[in-house]
Amino acid sequence: MEPQKEARTPGDPIARSSGPSRSQTPKDEEWRESDTAPAEASLGAEADGAFADALWELPVEPAERRPECSRCSRPQKVCLCPFLPLHPLHISTHLYIIQHPAEESKVLRTVPLLAACLPQDKCKVKIGRRFSEERDPELSTVCRKSDTLILYPGAEAANLEEFILDSPIYPSTIIIIDGTWSQAKDIFYKNSLFRLPKQVQLKTSISSQYVIRTQPTNRCLSTLECAAAALSILEKNNYIQETLLRPLQALCSFQLQHGAQIRLSKEHLLKNGLYPKPMPKNKRKLRKMELLMNSVKI
Repeated sequence: MEPQKEARTPGDPIARSSGPSRSQTPKDEEWRESDTAPAEASLGAEADGAFADALWELPVEPAERRPECSRCSRPQKVCLCPFLPLHPLHISTHLYIIQHPAEESKVLRTVPLLAACLPQDKCKVKIGRRFSEERDPELSTVCRKSDTLILYPGAEAANLEEFILDSPIYPSTIIIIDGTWSQAKDIFYKNSLFRLPKQVQLKTSISSQYVIRTQPTNRCLSTLECAAAALSILEKNNYIQETLLRPLQALCSFQLQHGAQIRLSKEHLLKNGLYPKPMPKNKRKLRKMELLMNSVKI
């Protein structure tokens, strides 16, 4: 017996599902979706663009810098002027500091302290990497004078104390390069002007008091310490060195009291197995490390 079929008159409507019609292929769906997507994306892009334009129109508030002391160039709250001499030291030697541009922006730089202790006409700071007669005629003239020295260690450098004893012309000017050791080396060897003056170095066993900055060896001194030692020798006055070191000692003491740590030299760290980084693979850098460990001057 066949099952009964549901009776339907010609007037009855045919039931339709709420889903898509079978005649609508997947490509039709993609077409309809893609037909609306560009419009939505365009509206979103326009909104993002309008938002970006609104941001550009906002006023820019400059970052507030802490007021600096006009003499020592330190923030006023940590001014070191109480440790500077009341009046600039009286010296006859002219000091030229050749400063690498990267040193100018460092917070714990020592050159401003040095300059604050000396007369303006006796201490001049020249900032740059490359110098020539065309770019700096004044410096070119100074380098060509027979009574000018440049303080830079090396095999050809004479001991400053011994040199002034035997020199027929007493030095009136000394040049010191301010920067990291690699920066100072780059400046010295890539500027022919700096090989015109007599090259001298300090023969001293004094360790640096600039203990908040890492030095390559125990014998390396900061720019301020080099200037203090050199001027003390040239002026034959130990008081000059004591006076110039006083603000440096105060700077380091303040930083150590506020969280800074004593920085041991790379030489000390290597010799005592405390160096925190892996040894370099570069042969030239590795050779430098070996020289430090063997206390050979580089």
